[in-house]
Amino acid sequence: YQGLAGRSTNEVLQLYAARGGQQKLQRSSLVTQLHRAIKKRLKQDLKSLHSFALELSKEFRRQSKTCLYQVLAAVQGVQLQNEAMQMFQIKAFDLEQSLQEVTERYEKEKQKRRALHNSLVELRGNIRVHCRIRPLLPFDDAAGHSISQDRQRNLSEKVAYAADDETVLVKCSRPGHASINKTFQFERVYNDSESQDAVFADVAPLLTSLLDGYNVCIMAYGQTGSGKTYTMLGPQVEGNFAFAIEDESELGIIPRATQEVFRLISEKPPGSYWVEVSVVEVYNNEIFDLLAKDSYGKVFSIKRDVVTTREGKSDVPLLTHETVENASEFLHLVKKGLQLRVRHPTLVHAHSSRSHLVVTLTITTLVFGDNFGTSWEDEQASQRLNKDVSCTFPQKTRDSISASSSGTSSPVQFEATEKIKQVKTRLQLVDLAGSECVGMSGVTGAALRETSFINRSLSALADVLGAIAEQRSHVPYRNSKLTHLLQDSVGGDAKLLVMLCISPGQKYLTESMQSLGFGTRARQVQRGQVKKKNFPMPSKAK
Repeated sequence: YQGLAGRSTNEVLQLYAARGGQQKLQRSSLVTQLHRAIKKRLKQDLKSLHSFALELSKEFRRQSKTCLYQVLAAVQGVQLQNEAMQMFQIKAFDLEQSLQEVTERYEKEKQKRRALHNSLVELRGNIRVHCRIRPLLPFDDAAGHSISQDRQRNLSEKVAYAADDETVLVKCSRPGHASINKTFQFERVYNDSESQDAVFADVAPLLTSLLDGYNVCIMAYGQTGSGKTYTMLGPQVEGNFAFAIEDESELGIIPRATQEVFRLISEKPPGSYWVEVSVVEVYNNEIFDLLAKDSYGKVFSIKRDVVTTREGKSDVPLLTHETVENASEFLHLVKKGLQLRVRHPTLVHAHSSRSHLVVTLTITTLVFGDNFGTSWEDEQASQRLNKDVSCTFPQKTRDSISASSSGTSSPVQFEATEKIKQVKTRLQLVDLAGSECVGMSGVTGAALRETSFINRSLSALADVLGAIAEQRSHVPYRNSKLTHLLQDSVGGDAKLLVMLCISPGQKYLTESMQSLGFGTRARQVQRGQVKKKNFPMPSKAK
């Protein structure tokens, strides 16, 4: 402003105009330079961006190829794995088929071997022995004994197993000694999960032999609480046996055998068979008839004796034999007898049986004809019709005989054209009292005396089997009423099956080993071939 002082207005305006033009030129020049710089920078950035895009594209293509190769490799690997899996599946299927074929062949060979073994057993007269291992039960703990918890757990430990259906494996151990495994072989072994159905399935074939002319005896042996009575009779409901329970799968051998026998009889001609039943117990080495009746018709237990007949057979004079027509009547009588059987609670078993129970089912077969052969002369039951037919046969059987005789009006007329012989076969079902250790059962007084008689009778049974096995000239049947009563069955006049029952716990190891030893010795007994009561051929048309 100082330079403008004293100048005219025009000059000042001209100076401002010149100054403004100069600044305008300067601004224009700056804008041009800035534009050029921006343009240059944009070109550089665009070139860099283009280069980066090219590099990114190349990298993307390279990565894509790599990934594609990996995907293709993975697909090929999966395909190879699928092919390998298919090959494995084919091989596995082939192996399964081969295994199934081998298993089927093995089962067939096993059945053949078992059939041959059974034939050999019959030819030798060996005793069949089946072993059943019961499951561990709540009373298997050491309650009532003042011992440590560790000791209690050891006593409850399971030591007896079914290695297979013919082998029992027992783990024997003592403190400070290595465990030893012992094995026992039997005709059949049932593990702790096998049902009553499985047990009876192996017993049923013997019942067919009953109607073929053979005597049959099925005997349960084992220590107290090992499941003998459950196996033979079934479960107890409040101390009594319920043969009419809804769940028939729980029924034991006796009710099942009865049903099977009457089923087999139903397939035969009516009137050709009749069935009688007797129930006895051997208590304190005395025989008691459990179907005897007093003057008022009430069933009560009465003492009987066992004798040896002139033919060398055992017999119980005056023993009550009740005729039954179906399984229900049979089981009703058995249940009455069981109500009189002696029981006593012990520390081992709350319903311990204190006597040996023998249920005998006698089947009388009527054979018509006049060509009987000389082998029938020794049969005490073979009688001609003219010997008091009305007293010998039950009413229904007499009616059937009369109805079947065409053109005759009385049994006397029938005897003129036909002869009738009787064949008696017996099914003895024996539930032995359990052997027991006095220290473990805790019995005293009268129960202690019962235990003494039980153990002595079972020892006598073992002595009898030992004498037969060693083929001694004298077999001590009369050392015990039990062995005297079972003389015919044990001595070789019946197909004998011993159902060995054992407890699996460590607590009962000693008793289980004793039972397994008894079963092993019983298998080795050779009694000679069991005699069959041959049915004569009836004469041809006259």
